[in-house]
Amino acid sequence: MAESGAYGFLPLSGALGAAEVGTAVMRIAECNSVDLEGEPRRPQRPADPLGHFLHGLLTLDELFAPGGLRVTDTTTGVVLSPGCCNGLDERGDWPEVIDGAGWASFGHDPSPFAERVGDVVRLTVDAERQDSPVIELPLTDLRGLIADAERDLIAFLRLAAEWAALHLCDYADPVGTALARALDLPAPALPAPALPAPALPAPVLPPRR
Repeated sequence: MAESGAYGFLPLSGALGAAEVGTAVMRIAECNSVDLEGEPRRPQRPADPLGHFLHGLLTLDELFAPGGLRVTDTTTGVVLSPGCCNGLDERGDWPEVIDGAGWASFGHDPSPFAERVGDVVRLTVDAERQDSPVIELPLTDLRGLIADAERDLIAFLRLAAEWAALHLCDYADPVGTALARALDLPAPALPAPALPAPALPAPVLPPRR
């Protein structure tokens, strides 16, 4: 697994290495590894360790992928990060700031807040603080940032599905579908498996784990 630091954020994109992709997939699975009371319809957890760990991700009706969109002002260094309990599926609230009600909040501790003011969006890093740092950017710039973030998530989901096909065996397809649900994206289409190459004698070593 990749190192992301305690309580740190792991940016998701199509440029992640295998260890980072695995860390992200396992983190999302871990967040959904819960047993909810009052759900008799859910099957019992499988006995095998991997199936046991992935059970929540594969059986819960409502999935959660912690995080959100992080905005960095490259001039001032101010960073607006999603707060606690915010999920990546809630990024749909960002267009509401531009074209809808004109405001949205994204979690708590800190409590990031976005509001439309004319042709500008004002991003407050922590609405609970009187002296909170603020980022201001044009509406058109925010539209572009949201579109870029969406492309990054789609590329990450494709990588995650490919990683699952290599490392999760029989669970690969349902995990790919579950990740798409958690991220509120269409399930990625994986390439058809390549035809097997002719068998040739060759020295082998056990794979490094």
